[in-house]
Amino acid sequence: MLTISLASSVPIHDQLVAGLRGLIAAGSLGEGDDLPPVRQLAADLGINLNTVARAYRELTDAGLLASVRGRGTVVIATVERPSGPKSDERKRIETGIAAAFSDAKIAGMSREAVEAMVERQINRLWRTAP
Repeated sequence: MLTISLASSVPIHDQLVAGLRGLIAAGSLGEGDDLPPVRQLAADLGINLNTVARAYRELTDAGLLASVRGRGTVVIATVERPSGPKSDERKRIETGIAAAFSDAKIAGMSREAVEAMVERQINRLWRTAP
């Protein structure tokens, strides 16, 4: 389920990209899955279609989506293709994690609550086979 908060300080485009990346990472969207047409997703979320088109383009550039004639936008990979040195990618990820932890501390969350949240996300994304 993809949700966008119009009241958030995070730009809608960034929320959309993060949401789609999250669905791909969690396995809710897999290789070969069709995404809604730009106009439909924009209408469903109540946002500008250019915002959706730009988000799809960004994920296409990352190697996760492709525009397929007759089908629309399709998930083509669940792992991003490298766009730069691995150290740059790791720095980007670490910066994002650091910002999330800072937000949690400023919001008054306890260390235990943050650790539990992190554990839930790890378990959600790196499920072990039963």
